[in-house]
Amino acid sequence: MHGEVEVGARVTLAEVAKEAKVSLPTVSKVLNGRSDVSNPTRARVERLLEVHGYRRRSSGPPRSPLVELVFHELDSVWAMELVRGVENVAKTYRATVVLTRSGTRHAPAPGWMEGVLRRRPLGVVLVFSSLPAEVRHRLGSRGIPFVIVDPAGDPDPDVPSVGSANWAGGLAATRHLTGHGHERVAIITGPEDMLCSLARLDGYRSAMTMAGLTVDPRLVRFGDFQVRGGFEHAMDLLSGPHRPTAVFAGSDLQALGVLEAARLRGLSVPEDLSVVGYDDVPLAQWSSPPLTTVHQPLRGMAEEATRMLFRPDDPRGAAQRIELATRLVVRQTTARRGQRGAAAEPVGADA
Repeated sequence: MHGEVEVGARVTLAEVAKEAKVSLPTVSKVLNGRSDVSNPTRARVERLLEVHGYRRRSSGPPRSPLVELVFHELDSVWAMELVRGVENVAKTYRATVVLTRSGTRHAPAPGWMEGVLRRRPLGVVLVFSSLPAEVRHRLGSRGIPFVIVDPAGDPDPDVPSVGSANWAGGLAATRHLTGHGHERVAIITGPEDMLCSLARLDGYRSAMTMAGLTVDPRLVRFGDFQVRGGFEHAMDLLSGPHRPTAVFAGSDLQALGVLEAARLRGLSVPEDLSVVGYDDVPLAQWSSPPLTTVHQPLRGMAEEATRMLFRPDDPRGAAQRIELATRLVVRQTTARRGQRGAAAEPVGADA
């Protein structure tokens, strides 16, 4: 490791060590993510490396043939779609996919960074995350590319990310319902601090405005993308005398919760209540009745993110944000308002 001598083309690691008042082996430990360095010392060395524009020389230790996929949760059906997408591309480069569960939907846990530096993967795909500038620099200085899939917030322009047309998906779902005569359309979107949740909500609002309908704030709910959240919100929405005749759920899991709440309230779907989900995970077609939903290309998003890791210098990458199209898939949970005994015709519509 002592052979890595250039920092910003002029300053050596020995000089960084002297400036940080540490030994050269300590600087090497920081560079390689070793855990036996105190946090204050690590922070001081990292700051100096950033100030001097350190970039690891290609003569350093070889990177492992790994692609690291980072989730804040793994126990979901959409997570498996993302795993399959990353695997599809990684295997073409003879790379192995490593799954890491760390942190929250906004960022990996602080200790994750040291583990990544020790593993030295070919690249990192993060789901529902953002990265502080200091972490981005540490990955960049070690030559480890990263891409964020469906970022929780609005990433900086220099942060590569892959998402889907959430606004268009929310618009298509809601227009499908208003086009079938529904005027009291509720929405259970995702967490209020996630970009995709807000974009789907904006699409819903736009569709309601296009239909000449006023959005009742009592019909707008922020969920958690999980079955329980959809169920609890739907139980409340369906309890009053002015219940909605349709619900747009911001995920298929939430939609399943809505279907169960409707059953307990004695409502028939789609005759008494129309329901549209979001994601089009495989189980959507096996719900009872089969779920009308917005197809989000989860596997395609993961595939594109992984490709970006292996072509970071592609001239097409000037635009760091890639957004894939969504489309409405009509099954049997929607019908015209007041129509009994027949669901909407099963046709697809691009969002």
